[in-house]
Amino acid sequence: MIKNSFYPEAKPYVQHSLQVDSIHTLHIEECGNPFGIPVLFVHGGPGGGYQPVHRQFYNPDSYRIILFDQRGCGKSRPHACLTNNTTAHLIEDIEKIRRHLEIDEWLLFGGSWGSTLSLLYAQAYPERVLGLILRGIFLCRKRDIDWFYQSGADRVYPEFWQDYIAPIAENKRHNMVEAYHEVLTSDDEIARMRAAEAWSIWEGRTSNLVTNNDTVAHFGDPFHALAMARIECHYFYHGSFIEENQILKNCNALANIPISIIHGRHDMVCPIEQAYELHKCAPHAKLTICESSGHSAMEIEITEALVNETDLFAENYSKQ
Repeated sequence: MIKNSFYPEAKPYVQHSLQVDSIHTLHIEECGNPFGIPVLFVHGGPGGGYQPVHRQFYNPDSYRIILFDQRGCGKSRPHACLTNNTTAHLIEDIEKIRRHLEIDEWLLFGGSWGSTLSLLYAQAYPERVLGLILRGIFLCRKRDIDWFYQSGADRVYPEFWQDYIAPIAENKRHNMVEAYHEVLTSDDEIARMRAAEAWSIWEGRTSNLVTNNDTVAHFGDPFHALAMARIECHYFYHGSFIEENQILKNCNALANIPISIIHGRHDMVCPIEQAYELHKCAPHAKLTICESSGHSAMEIEITEALVNETDLFAENYSKQ
């Protein structure tokens, strides 16, 4: 049923390998119309990577669809690497991709951490952004990290929480991010892998309104889980490498950028309060609340809303 909301499967017409520093090489692909509206898919995590289904949010006749794996994940190399892996690096990577592809302005499409990074890039380079289509707003404040990894979501999913805390000694559970960071950066490969799977599966189990076994299996895949857990924990341990409340404080930079915000009413990973606070700071943005959805972009209501927004943007763009 969800497939009906998506555009047909698309195949990349070109792939790029872009070396962005002495350590990291990014995997990039393009599909759709080479002469269409440039749109960048900004994946979540950090450390999540993109999947082939992410090509299908856009009309391939209207859009030049660009997807990339952020540092350390997906097909980018080295895998799960934390060196030179900060928010500032990722913002500049996006700008390097834009210049490499000789794009003047583009639409950014991002969910969860992808919304965070899209907003931060737009605040740094507002003149390069045609618009923002954002899902599952994640402001990366301390309270947002604590809700999911320390106290909040545990009261909604108490049985899943037990598996999440299992790799951590009881006397260290007062600061789960710090404790996980210690394990995920340790030399104990078995403990590191066990922790990575527990961390990633916790997110997979809670991303949909009704837990989806396919989502859980994807998050539990060892290759995916290691990058997801290590990179996410690395970022959250360091306050996501941004100032507290940085996105809302700098909302003025977004004043001239068209913004669409889509958020599930029952999002347990990134509670809807974050979307509401962003909308208050950027009142020109369009806020769509999906009443029967959680966090995942793969939920039917959210998928339909996202595809509707890309269609609407293309329609309005063609009238300019």
